[in-house]
Amino acid sequence: MAGIYLHIPFCRRACHYCNFHFSTSLQHKNDFIPALLKEMRLRRDYIGQEPVETVYFGGGTPSLLEPEELDQLMDTLREVYSLTPDAEITLEANPDDIDLRRLQAWKKAGVNRLSIGIQSFFEEDLQWMNRAHNASQALDCIGIAQAEGFDNISIDLIYGGPTLPDANWQKNVEQAINLNIPHLSCYALTVEPKTALDKMIQQHKKQDVNQEDQARQLILLMDWVAAAGYEHYEISNFALPGKRSRHNSSYWQGKTYLGLGPSAHSFNGTSRQWNIANNALYIADPLGIAEIEILTPVQQLNEYIMISLRTMEGSDLDQIAAKFGEPAAREFSLRIQQYLSEGKAVVTGNRVRLTEEGKLLADGIAADLFFEEGEV
Repeated sequence: MAGIYLHIPFCRRACHYCNFHFSTSLQHKNDFIPALLKEMRLRRDYIGQEPVETVYFGGGTPSLLEPEELDQLMDTLREVYSLTPDAEITLEANPDDIDLRRLQAWKKAGVNRLSIGIQSFFEEDLQWMNRAHNASQALDCIGIAQAEGFDNISIDLIYGGPTLPDANWQKNVEQAINLNIPHLSCYALTVEPKTALDKMIQQHKKQDVNQEDQARQLILLMDWVAAAGYEHYEISNFALPGKRSRHNSSYWQGKTYLGLGPSAHSFNGTSRQWNIANNALYIADPLGIAEIEILTPVQQLNEYIMISLRTMEGSDLDQIAAKFGEPAAREFSLRIQQYLSEGKAVVTGNRVRLTEEGKLLADGIAADLFFEEGEV
């Protein structure tokens, strides 16, 4: 089964840390929706007749869509693609956009999962990040959504910032748990190149992040949510039983997905492509592909290593052998020995998983295990 991601590239305000494609000008918004509808129809063959089990409205800020715009998009998705009856349909929303009118419109359109960009329940953190909402809205929006019948809710939280001491980080996590939020996406504050945050740190206008603080707060997080019954099913994602993100899980399982909208990525197992990251150019040509990358067997193997080690299921040696050959599986088993001896990974049956210590170094461990061209 396949997934569809739709990128809505508009925001009311630019968060200082964000490096996603977006515009704070709504100048092109009226022309954008027809272009997105056109791309939906023209790209239908990318996933063929494969049933679509997940739809994800990301951005940007999808909660800026007017109800009639969302209805248009959902009606066309149902017309063009084979959505399964139980399809997970997620909409990313900012707290300041959540009100009774919008919630009712989202539910009517078929949205059955909300991903809310809380980031923090503390005013000083939100102001430091330049978020559009305040601490009161961060708290109130969840109760409003739950009262309207949205029980499949995920919230984003950011840790490791210079305004967030451990005590406040604990209060953020406890707040989410006490509000019965079934899914948490928790990210270390990352200073991406060319973002406003990167520039302000270089100009000494903002304090840089501390990696030791981030590692400590991730360890604390893992302990707190495990005690509350959450599965740590991916490095940055935690869910109560049965509440994993089906859409994001499809990325980590290597399933086919179609990305629609400017800058959106698509993947079919052997190649990936991404749309041009420019709203005006996208509107002029919704089929404008910025680049297509054909993945070699080695690149496919390395991608599998990278994404599987981030999950609680880990890397499957049998799957590596079946898809890439027994020599690749044997070599992977040899390479992982160092991390087994250091207590950063464990083997259970045919699966290699990272320990809590290993999860702190997941990207580096994966890179160290990568194969070179000609080795597979």
